[in-house]
Amino acid sequence: MIVMGIVIGSGIFLTTGIMAKSIPSPGLILLAWLVGGILSLGGALVYAELGAAMPQTGGQYVYLRKAYGPLSGFLFGWTIFLVYQTGSIAALAVAFAEYSGYFFPGLSTQRIIFSISFTLFNQTFQYSLSFGQIVGIVIILLLSFGNFIGLVLGKIIQNFLTIVKIVILVALVALGFIVGKGGAIEFYTVPTGFSLSSLIMGFGVAMIAIMWAYDGWNNVNFTAGEIKNPKRNLPKALILGLAGITVLYIAVNLVYLYALPVEEMSGVVRIAEKSATVLFGGLGASLISAAVMISILGSLNGTILTGPRVYYAMAKDDLFFKKVAYVHPRFRTPAFSIFLQAFWACILTLSGTFEQLFTYVIFVTMIFYIAGIASVFTLRKKYPNLPRPYKAWGYPIVPILFIIVLIGLLINTLINKPVESISGLIIVFIGIPVYYYWKNKRK
Repeated sequence: MIVMGIVIGSGIFLTTGIMAKSIPSPGLILLAWLVGGILSLGGALVYAELGAAMPQTGGQYVYLRKAYGPLSGFLFGWTIFLVYQTGSIAALAVAFAEYSGYFFPGLSTQRIIFSISFTLFNQTFQYSLSFGQIVGIVIILLLSFGNFIGLVLGKIIQNFLTIVKIVILVALVALGFIVGKGGAIEFYTVPTGFSLSSLIMGFGVAMIAIMWAYDGWNNVNFTAGEIKNPKRNLPKALILGLAGITVLYIAVNLVYLYALPVEEMSGVVRIAEKSATVLFGGLGASLISAAVMISILGSLNGTILTGPRVYYAMAKDDLFFKKVAYVHPRFRTPAFSIFLQAFWACILTLSGTFEQLFTYVIFVTMIFYIAGIASVFTLRKKYPNLPRPYKAWGYPIVPILFIIVLIGLLINTLINKPVESISGLIIVFIGIPVYYYWKNKRK
């Protein structure tokens, strides 16, 4: 439920129309979703080995620290706290407010409370605060409080929201084909007017969006220290979760293609809403908006649940504020860590800059994924006698292929988004002097 709940957020409802702009081909769109699922599953097979061998709270932070030293682990934790995890929480919370605005227009991000402009270093800046941002903050605080009260309550919220969103997606697929007013799907691969080189480049651009839609599956490893029988259950959660997500994603995209010709999809951001309107009429848009709200809420809760475990692990290693390692005596949760994450996510929500920050860090995230997957080679050599109740299927071919594909995506991202990529690296490099500050403080 954590794997599926975090990964299935807003991406499946928004991504396909954006993809259709760079690869206007039903065959290539479906292939991209399949490749994304297989690639993520390949990564999950490796993380299943790492998590089963080292079932400790902190997940990827622990693997990087043990494989390459404390600096690499710290930079990962620094990045996810400063931008990635908290930026995801802010983005999801505001996205929830945006869709709730469909039913309650007074609470949308379009309702501005106040707006000011100011000049700094001869540059004019404008800041606006909306009701949507306030709604986002309230949701972050409520879910954070639910996860503070206990892992059991956090689990109940996560399971309920994830089951509801899976039922909704299955219903969308089934009813779309049974009673929906769609047309025949043309499974052509090569669209007219596109050269092979432009299709390859477009496919790479589409894969960046796909990886965003599949992102978050590794978060379950953050909670390994609190999973019952992690040596058995963690690999099962990763493999079954991602297999289920891949099947659902392909099925939902088949419904989109059944509802709309690929030419009408191109550039449409709210592709699920438009497809549902075609299939079911005006009621379809309302149902999809409600489905997206539930889906985002489940993803938001899972992200809030897992992130604090990384900061807790860093604090235990004296690489973060000591109080972040505090565990509440009654609720047995990393209380200070949960509320510190909530506080910073609320600041990002108020700032309105989380989308830019999140874009900057996508490039860096792929680097950490590569380092995490590559750590399986380092750790097998470094700790040959470490018990490994589960070993990655297809080793060493699967992790090597994963790394090669991600390096290709890295190069493609660097070419297409050079400013964002370099800005992301700068955010990481800022963490180096911070690391040495904590190291000296510990001494």
